[in-house]
Amino acid sequence: MTYQIIYADPPWTYRDKANSGKRGVDFKYQTMDLADICRLPVWELAGDSCLLAMWWVPTQPLEALKVVEAWGFRLMTMKGFTWHKTNKLKGNSAIGMGHMTRANSEDMLFAVKGRLPERLNASICQHQTAPRGEHSAKPDIFRDLLVSLLGDVPRIELFARTQADGWDSWGNECINSLELTPATILTAPQNQLQNIPEIIPVPDSGVTA
Repeated sequence: MTYQIIYADPPWTYRDKANSGKRGVDFKYQTMDLADICRLPVWELAGDSCLLAMWWVPTQPLEALKVVEAWGFRLMTMKGFTWHKTNKLKGNSAIGMGHMTRANSEDMLFAVKGRLPERLNASICQHQTAPRGEHSAKPDIFRDLLVSLLGDVPRIELFARTQADGWDSWGNECINSLELTPATILTAPQNQLQNIPEIIPVPDSGVTA
């Protein structure tokens, strides 16, 4: 089965000084190396007209672009949605750590494979305000906005934590709708971005990079 919406929140490994101890993301949840994220054969899930909606880390835009290309998509915008985080109880802006300025937002990029999907709702705004939940969890509203944007089309959430109604899902915290067998990475020739891996699909043979 292929999909017209692929919604992904990869468990990025952060390049920061808080990767150890109780402040680091590794303490909160299991992360993945960039190469392992790229090896997931997401290109096999994309239909002829497919939107990739992927959360990315603002300090690591090049890593996000490498994943976009490795998965077989072309970038539309780095800011499909911007989530302005608020505190659940008080409703005021949430405050994170950040670099130079305190972080209180996250961005979701849009990328496309094949034809540009038809937009059904032209009134949806980029900037969305929603309360912050548990660490790294994204508000349910963004799933709903993607459906409002493109309609009730075949869709899947990757790295999902729960099974959402109307969505297929894949992740280590939910019931999976399918299996994703990693591919083998070979070093590519000079590409549009340096060190973009060439992804070679392999059968279920346990082959690793």
